[in-house]
Amino acid sequence: MDEETYGRAVAVLAAFRARGLTLATAESCTGGLVAGALTEVPGSSDVVDRGFVTYSNAAKMVMLGVPEATLSAHGAVSEETARAMAKGALEAAGVDAAVAITGIAGPGGGSAQKPVGLVHFACARKDGTVEHREKRFGEVGRGEIRQLSVLEALDLLARAAS
Repeated sequence: MDEETYGRAVAVLAAFRARGLTLATAESCTGGLVAGALTEVPGSSDVVDRGFVTYSNAAKMVMLGVPEATLSAHGAVSEETARAMAKGALEAAGVDAAVAITGIAGPGGGSAQKPVGLVHFACARKDGTVEHREKRFGEVGRGEIRQLSVLEALDLLARAAS
C-alpha cells in the first residue's frame, strides 16, 4: 500500500477512535480496497466493524437492502444507489458511519451517460445525514480509478468523524 493511502487510513482511524465511533464500508467497484486500507493498520478492529463487497445488483439488494426499484430506475452507478448502499450498510452494521462506493472502473462498461471513471460515493451517519459526491476520473486506467476512489472514500470518512 502506498504511503498516502496508509497515512489517510491512519488518520481516519485516529479520528474515529478519538470520538469512540465505529464504521463500515459498502463497496462495489473498489471490491473491498477501502476496508483493506483501513484494516492494514494495526489495531483497526476497534473502529472497523465490517465491510460489504456488493459487486452485483443482487448483492446490493440482499446485503444492503438497496431497493430493486432504485437499481431499475437509476442503475447501479448512481447517486441514489450510493446513498441506499451507505444507509443499508449503516443499518446492517449498526455503526456510526458507513461509506459506499459504486462506479465504472473500466476498461469497458461505460456509456455516454455513464462513462468509464464515473464513481458515486456516499457517507451515511447515525444522525441521519448522508453526504454524496460524484467524481469523473476519466479513462485513467482501472487501477488508478480504484485507487483514487479509495482516497475519496477515506476523505469522506474523515469528514464524517469531524
